[in-house]
Amino acid sequence: MPMKAEDIEKIIKAALPDARIEITDLAGDGDHYSASVVSSAFKGKTRLQQHQLVYAALKNEMGGALHALALQTSTPD
Repeated sequence: MPMKAEDIEKIIKAALPDARIEITDLAGDGDHYSASVVSSAFKGKTRLQQHQLVYAALKNEMGGALHALALQTSTPD
């Protein structure tokens, strides 16, 4: 069953409460998304570590309801 963008955002927000998140449904099917996540939790972390934080939050959904997520992460300016 596809995931709603709002559900993805809620899951990420639970792990990274200060995050600013923008999600785009790439294929219109609820399975393929891109997400931009900006959080102070990423400060001092490599890009890989930042992505790992987001994927850890989504661990129960990735490969199931959420098939693909193109991810961009950054710290606030």
